[in-house]
Amino acid sequence: MSDKAEPKPQNALWENIKVIIQALLLAMVIRTVLFQPFTIPSGSMMPTLLVGDYIFVNKFAYGFSKYSLPFSPDLFSGRVLEFSKPKRGDVIVFRLPSDPDIDYIKRLEGLPGDRIQMINGVLYINGKPVPKVPDGSFTSDYRLDPGANVPIFRETLDNGKTYDTLDESPVSRGDNTPEFIVPAGHYFFMGDNRDNSLDSRFDVGYVPEENIVGRASVIFFSLGNDTPFREIWNWPANMRWDRIFKAVD
Repeated sequence: MSDKAEPKPQNALWENIKVIIQALLLAMVIRTVLFQPFTIPSGSMMPTLLVGDYIFVNKFAYGFSKYSLPFSPDLFSGRVLEFSKPKRGDVIVFRLPSDPDIDYIKRLEGLPGDRIQMINGVLYINGKPVPKVPDGSFTSDYRLDPGANVPIFRETLDNGKTYDTLDESPVSRGDNTPEFIVPAGHYFFMGDNRDNSLDSRFDVGYVPEENIVGRASVIFFSLGNDTPFREIWNWPANMRWDRIFKAVD
């Protein structure tokens, strides 16, 4: 007879519970500190982002604020661990200044101290026009914003960042604006769908640095034709395969 104790049988249920708890904690850490998924609900960032795109947002790109945390607890003010500053042309998720419970996603056009103005549909930054050249046309599959054959214009910023914008009408309300001077600690955002975007030209106004959540990183999933995510049986026919794992520029 051996003096060696026989190993006790493991409690399989408890082991499974521990694995699930660990997985949930890991997912919470990733979502809180690293990357957070977002869905694009409107056409304000067409043609860069489409309704039905699902994206990951890099939450550590610019450090963290209280809005980086679930429920936005008032643990500290401002930003901490700022690895870098937002750059002109970045596509960024931020909290709406007038209602911080609402997330917006737009392109950063104005840095603190910049002078921003739209004149006849051309973006001016610090008195200089941003080059804007025709780049084809765009038709949306979004039912509420069809956008058939809308002219595309490619803009190129002074830092080399280039991206497409839509300009459906040459006389829309946002094509001619007063000059905006971005205050210290704030940013000026615009949607790429210039005639169909509520942004810093209008009620959004200047966005405090603290309200920035993170930089849009990659599209990990995309469904067209207003397909609800829960309708799995409609995925194959409406999947935008060419957009999956596409970087957000």
